[in-house]
Order: sequence, then C-alpha cells, then structure tokens
Amino acid sequence: MGSKILIIGASGQIGSELTYKLRDLYGRDNVIASDISDNNVDLVNSGIFEFVDAKDYESIKSCVEKYSIDTIYLMAAMLSATGEKHPMAAWDLNMSSLFHVLNLAKDKFIEKVFWPSSIAVFGTTTPALYTPQYTVMEPSTVYGITKQVGERWCEYYHKNYGVDVRSLRYPGIISWKTKPGGGTTDYAVEIYHEAVTKKFYSCFLKPDTELPMMFMDDAIKATTDIMNAHPNTIKIRSSYNLSAVSFTPRELADSIKKHIPDFEIEYKPDYRQDIANSWPKSINDSFAREQWGWKHNFKLDDITKEMIFQLDQKYNDAKIPSN
Repeated sequence: MGSKILIIGASGQIGSELTYKLRDLYGRDNVIASDISDNNVDLVNSGIFEFVDAKDYESIKSCVEKYSIDTIYLMAAMLSATGEKHPMAAWDLNMSSLFHVLNLAKDKFIEKVFWPSSIAVFGTTTPALYTPQYTVMEPSTVYGITKQVGERWCEYYHKNYGVDVRSLRYPGIISWKTKPGGGTTDYAVEIYHEAVTKKFYSCFLKPDTELPMMFMDDAIKATTDIMNAHPNTIKIRSSYNLSAVSFTPRELADSIKKHIPDFEIEYKPDYRQDIANSWPKSINDSFAREQWGWKHNFKLDDITKEMIFQLDQKYNDAKIPSN
C-alpha cells in the first residue's frame, strides 16, 4: 500500500501547487487536500477535499483516521506582513497547528511530517551575506518568532520522541498560479502581474533591497526531495537552509524590461521595508546540497521568462469572452 498524504492549508500559495505535484506522484486518491475554505475551486475539484481547521486537534485527527493518513504536510500559516497586523492570531495558528501535528506523530497516528520554516527566523544580528545554517537567530516579526520556536520544537520531538519531521527554511517564493498571500517577499510576485497588465509597478521596498528568492517549481522540488530522502541522510531536524537566487527590485525590473521594454517601476517603501531589512540577502545551503542532494534549476532570467509567458496567457485567456 502506498503513502496516504494529508495537506493542511492546501489552498495557499505553496500548498495548492504542492497538492497537484503530490497527486501526480502518488495518485489523486492518495493525497487529501484540506483547508478552512473551499474558495480555490480548481483545487477542490482536482481530488478529495476536506474541511480541516489547523487549530483544532480533533479536526485534524478525524481526517487522519478517516483516510488512514501516514504523512502530513502542514502548510497552513499566517505570513509575515499579515502576522504583524494580527500578532496573537498568527501565534495561535502557527504554533497550535504545529503542536497538533507533532503530537499526532508522537502518538503514532502518523509516521512523517513536513513543516515549512522560513528565512524569517533570521534577524538584523544575523550575518546577511551567505547566512550559514548555524548562526544567530533573533527574528523581529511574529511570523519569524513562530518559525524559530517551531524549529526548536521539531528538533525536540525528533530527539525525544523519534518523530520523523523534516523542514526547509523557504526563501521568498515566486509563482504565477496563485495570488500573493501577505508575505514581504510577495513584491516579486506582484511585480510580474502588474508588469503584464499595467506595465507599471509601485514597489513597497527600496530598489537595492536584496532578498533570497526561489521559483515555485524549485520550492516544490526541494519539498518532495527532502521527503523522499532516506531518513539517515536527514541530519538536521530543526530546518535546512534553502537557496536558489538572490536579487533586488531593481535587478528584477531590469530582467522584466528585457521582455517588456516600456515597463516602469517606482519605489515607495512602507512598513515591509523594515521586515525585509531584518532578513538575509543570500543563504548558504551547503548542508542541504551535501546531505540530500538539493540543487535548484531556475535563475532570475529563467523565472522572468516563465512568469511573463504564463501570465500573458492567463490574462489573455481572461479577456476572451466565453460563448
């Protein structure tokens, strides 16, 4: 019998694309998508969907038992910019959901857990260039605090209860399929939408703000790679540094202008600039590359080419009236 997978927070930016990929790999009936909303119609119609509240232990447990789930991907979270507006709600969602899933693994209801961390675990005291795996972590956002604390609990549950939990510190994720979800790095998604539809973007970060980024295809690849790796190769049970490319808004705009020459950008930094300033400019992910063979495929111009091509099609299709 193959693996039975539950994705919690499947309607989100990463969760939705992860769901499709896992269904391709394991079969649509073996991957249960769940969320508190069924607004993502394409996702809901693509296979089995259940309403699951990530903050409710019994809600998760009943779904696990109903489908004999052995693996959970916990993708539900309140992201950085949104979390700053609702700090206690962010803490409640991000921490309680993790405890529920770790406890289900501890009590042998499930066998394996994936939980995403983030570059938000780092802060202004962290070395900003090629941030090492082991370094100072003094996060300044609620989101970052929950991810740092979550990492410690993941390692604790592995060490003390043998829980097979695996985690990645995602950089900013760029995707054309879903709308931005309230993250500080989401400017790098918004800018493509605005470039294709309006040829203009007002950026909430300064032009020279360098941040680590990754195309969604690479993020999904890293996630499936680490979950498929032999347990003996996973030496880090807190969370692995993960890297692909780093660039600034100005560099991104220049990449876009290669395809849309009359694209224009203005810079109006807001409160998200302080969040971005607290994060690394680039990441050293040598442990992931050496221990379980991680490597990325997409560079900045590769990302731009794919984003503009896909969004061009998406928006042009939307303009075509249906009969």
